[in-house]
Amino acid sequence: MSLVKLNIKGISYSQTQNGAYALILNEVDGDRKLPIVIGAFEAQSIAIALEKEIRPPRPLTHDLFKNFADRYEIIIKQIIIHKLVDGVFYSSLICERDNIEEIIDARTSDAIALALRFQAPIFTYKNILDKAGIYLKVDSNKDEDNDNVLVEDIVNEDLETNASNEDYKSQSLEELNVMLEKAVIDEDYERAAKIRDEISKR
Repeated sequence: MSLVKLNIKGISYSQTQNGAYALILNEVDGDRKLPIVIGAFEAQSIAIALEKEIRPPRPLTHDLFKNFADRYEIIIKQIIIHKLVDGVFYSSLICERDNIEEIIDARTSDAIALALRFQAPIFTYKNILDKAGIYLKVDSNKDEDNDNVLVEDIVNEDLETNASNEDYKSQSLEELNVMLEKAVIDEDYERAAKIRDEISKR
Protein backbone atom coordinates (compact mmCIF):
# COMPACT_ATOMS: atom_id res chain seq x y z
CA MET A 1 0.00 0.00 0.00
CA SER A 2 1.28 3.45 -0.89
CA LEU A 3 1.92 6.07 1.78
CA VAL A 4 0.60 9.62 1.48
CA LYS A 5 2.42 12.46 3.22
CA LEU A 6 0.34 14.83 5.35
CA ASN A 7 1.00 18.17 6.96
CA ILE A 8 -0.92 20.05 9.63
CA LYS A 9 -3.41 22.55 8.27
CA GLY A 10 -4.68 23.77 11.63
CA ILE A 11 -6.87 23.06 14.63
CA SER A 12 -10.55 23.89 14.56
CA TYR A 13 -12.89 23.89 17.55
CA SER A 14 -16.56 23.07 17.58
CA GLN A 15 -19.00 25.82 18.52
CA THR A 16 -21.35 23.19 19.97
CA GLN A 17 -19.02 20.98 22.00
CA ASN A 18 -16.58 22.39 24.54
CA GLY A 19 -13.32 20.54 25.03
CA ALA A 20 -13.37 18.85 21.61
CA TYR A 21 -11.24 19.91 18.66
CA ALA A 22 -10.64 18.74 15.12
CA LEU A 23 -7.05 18.49 13.98
CA ILE A 24 -6.99 19.13 10.23
CA LEU A 25 -4.33 17.26 8.27
CA ASN A 26 -3.74 18.22 4.66
CA GLU A 27 -2.67 15.89 1.82
CA VAL A 28 0.70 17.27 0.63
CA ASP A 29 0.23 16.52 -3.07
CA GLY A 30 -3.56 16.81 -3.18
CA ASP A 31 -6.64 18.67 -2.02
CA ARG A 32 -8.04 16.30 0.58
CA LYS A 33 -8.23 17.11 4.28
CA LEU A 34 -8.25 14.52 7.06
CA PRO A 35 -10.07 15.80 10.19
CA ILE A 36 -9.30 13.93 13.42
CA VAL A 37 -11.23 14.68 16.62
CA ILE A 38 -8.85 15.17 19.56
CA GLY A 39 -9.12 16.25 23.19
CA ALA A 40 -8.34 19.66 24.65
CA PHE A 41 -5.02 18.65 26.25
CA GLU A 42 -3.70 17.18 23.01
CA ALA A 43 -4.91 20.23 21.06
CA GLN A 44 -3.08 22.49 23.51
CA SER A 45 0.11 20.43 23.25
CA ILE A 46 0.01 20.45 19.43
CA ALA A 47 -0.74 24.19 19.35
CA ILE A 48 2.21 24.96 21.63
CA ALA A 49 4.51 22.86 19.42
CA LEU A 50 3.27 24.73 16.34
CA GLU A 51 3.82 28.12 17.98
CA LYS A 52 7.57 28.19 18.61
CA GLU A 53 7.46 31.36 20.71
CA ILE A 54 5.27 29.87 23.46
CA ARG A 55 7.22 27.88 26.01
CA PRO A 56 5.42 26.42 29.04
CA PRO A 57 7.21 27.03 32.36
CA ARG A 58 7.43 23.26 32.99
CA PRO A 59 7.63 20.45 30.38
CA LEU A 60 4.32 19.09 29.12
CA THR A 61 3.99 15.30 28.84
CA HIS A 62 5.08 15.32 25.18
CA ASP A 63 8.02 17.61 26.00
CA LEU A 64 9.05 15.20 28.76
CA PHE A 65 8.97 12.31 26.27
CA LYS A 66 11.14 14.33 23.87
CA ASN A 67 13.65 15.14 26.63
CA PHE A 68 13.73 11.49 27.69
CA ALA A 69 14.24 10.31 24.10
CA ASP A 70 17.02 12.86 23.52
CA ARG A 71 18.82 11.73 26.68
CA TYR A 72 18.79 8.10 25.52
CA GLU A 73 19.45 8.93 21.85
CA ILE A 74 16.10 7.72 20.57
CA ILE A 75 14.72 9.46 17.50
CA ILE A 76 11.28 9.31 15.92
CA LYS A 77 11.84 8.98 12.16
CA GLN A 78 8.19 9.20 11.11
CA ILE A 79 4.66 8.48 12.20
CA ILE A 80 2.12 6.48 10.21
CA ILE A 81 -1.65 6.63 10.64
CA HIS A 82 -2.16 3.02 9.65
CA LYS A 83 -5.72 2.01 10.55
CA LEU A 84 -9.24 3.41 10.87
CA VAL A 85 -11.81 1.36 12.80
CA ASP A 86 -15.26 2.69 13.78
CA GLY A 87 -14.08 6.28 13.46
CA VAL A 88 -10.93 5.74 15.55
CA PHE A 89 -7.53 6.33 13.91
CA TYR A 90 -4.59 4.12 14.93
CA SER A 91 -0.99 5.28 14.57
CA SER A 92 2.55 4.00 14.94
CA LEU A 93 5.78 5.74 15.86
CA ILE A 94 8.75 4.56 13.81
CA CYS A 95 11.66 4.99 16.22
CA GLU A 96 15.38 4.34 15.92
CA ARG A 97 18.19 3.86 18.43
CA ASP A 98 21.67 2.53 17.64
CA ASN A 99 20.53 1.85 14.05
CA ILE A 100 17.80 -0.48 15.34
CA GLU A 101 14.28 0.42 14.22
CA GLU A 102 11.26 -0.16 16.45
CA ILE A 103 7.55 0.37 15.85
CA ILE A 104 5.51 1.66 18.80
CA ASP A 105 1.71 1.90 18.94
CA ALA A 106 0.34 5.37 19.82
CA ARG A 107 -2.83 7.40 19.85
CA THR A 108 -2.87 9.59 16.74
CA SER A 109 -3.09 12.84 18.73
CA ASP A 110 -0.02 11.86 20.80
CA ALA A 111 1.85 10.68 17.71
CA ILE A 112 1.31 14.02 15.96
CA ALA A 113 2.27 16.01 19.07
CA LEU A 114 5.53 14.03 19.15
CA ALA A 115 6.08 14.28 15.38
CA LEU A 116 6.09 18.06 15.71
CA ARG A 117 8.67 17.96 18.49
CA PHE A 118 10.93 15.55 16.57
CA GLN A 119 10.27 17.30 13.23
CA ALA A 120 9.22 13.90 11.89
CA PRO A 121 7.03 13.52 8.79
CA ILE A 122 3.42 12.32 9.08
CA PHE A 123 2.05 9.67 6.71
CA THR A 124 -1.12 7.70 6.17
CA TYR A 125 -2.09 4.99 3.69
CA LYS A 126 -3.93 5.92 0.52
CA ASN A 127 -6.90 3.67 1.37
CA ILE A 128 -7.42 5.52 4.69
CA LEU A 129 -7.38 8.87 2.92
CA ASP A 130 -9.78 7.50 0.28
CA LYS A 131 -12.13 6.40 3.06
CA ALA A 132 -11.92 9.35 5.46
CA GLY A 133 -10.54 12.28 3.45
CA ILE A 134 -12.76 15.30 2.74
CA TYR A 135 -12.53 17.61 -0.26
CA LEU A 136 -12.95 21.26 0.69
CA LYS A 137 -14.29 23.82 -1.73
CA VAL A 138 -11.81 26.71 -1.60
CA ASP A 139 -13.24 30.23 -1.80
CA SER A 140 -10.57 32.51 -3.24
CA ASN A 141 -12.10 35.52 -1.43
CA LYS A 142 -11.79 33.79 1.91
CA ASP A 143 -8.70 33.75 4.09
CA GLU A 144 -7.29 30.22 4.03
CA ASP A 145 -6.28 30.49 7.67
CA ASN A 146 -9.83 30.98 8.92
CA ASP A 147 -10.04 27.36 10.04
CA ASN A 148 -6.89 27.72 12.13
CA VAL A 149 -7.34 28.40 15.82
CA LEU A 150 -5.07 30.90 17.52
CA VAL A 151 -2.75 29.20 19.99
CA GLU A 152 -3.88 31.59 22.71
CA ASP A 153 -7.49 30.48 22.17
CA ILE A 154 -6.53 26.86 22.84
CA VAL A 155 -4.16 27.59 25.71
CA ASN A 156 -6.79 29.71 27.47
CA GLU A 157 -9.83 27.64 26.45
CA ASP A 158 -12.04 26.30 29.26
CA LEU A 159 -11.25 22.60 29.36
CA GLU A 160 -14.64 21.42 30.65
CA THR A 161 -16.20 18.74 28.44
CA ASN A 162 -19.82 19.11 27.41
CA ALA A 163 -20.84 16.05 25.39
CA SER A 164 -22.96 16.72 22.34
CA ASN A 165 -26.40 15.12 22.28
CA GLU A 166 -26.57 15.05 18.50
CA ASP A 167 -27.27 11.52 17.31
CA TYR A 168 -26.56 10.56 13.71
CA LYS A 169 -27.69 6.94 13.97
CA SER A 170 -31.32 7.80 13.19
CA GLN A 171 -30.37 9.54 9.91
CA SER A 172 -30.36 7.79 6.55
CA LEU A 173 -27.15 7.57 4.48
CA GLU A 174 -28.55 10.12 2.05
CA GLU A 175 -29.31 12.55 4.90
CA LEU A 176 -25.85 11.99 6.38
CA ASN A 177 -24.15 12.80 3.06
CA VAL A 178 -26.14 16.05 2.80
CA MET A 179 -25.22 16.92 6.41
CA LEU A 180 -21.56 16.10 5.71
CA GLU A 181 -21.48 18.43 2.71
CA LYS A 182 -23.06 21.24 4.76
CA ALA A 183 -20.62 20.74 7.65
CA VAL A 184 -17.67 20.96 5.23
CA ILE A 185 -19.06 24.14 3.63
CA ASP A 186 -19.56 25.63 7.12
CA GLU A 187 -15.97 24.58 8.02
CA ASP A 188 -17.34 22.70 11.05
CA TYR A 189 -14.65 20.00 10.81
CA GLU A 190 -15.41 18.39 14.15
CA ARG A 191 -19.03 17.76 13.10
CA ALA A 192 -17.91 16.66 9.62
CA ALA A 193 -15.55 14.10 11.18
CA LYS A 194 -18.35 12.64 13.33
CA ILE A 195 -20.73 12.39 10.37
CA ARG A 196 -17.99 10.82 8.24
CA ASP A 197 -17.33 8.27 11.00
CA GLU A 198 -21.03 7.36 11.13
CA ILE A 199 -21.06 6.90 7.33
CA SER A 200 -17.93 4.70 7.59
CA LYS A 201 -19.60 2.49 10.21
CA ARG A 202 -22.47 1.78 7.81
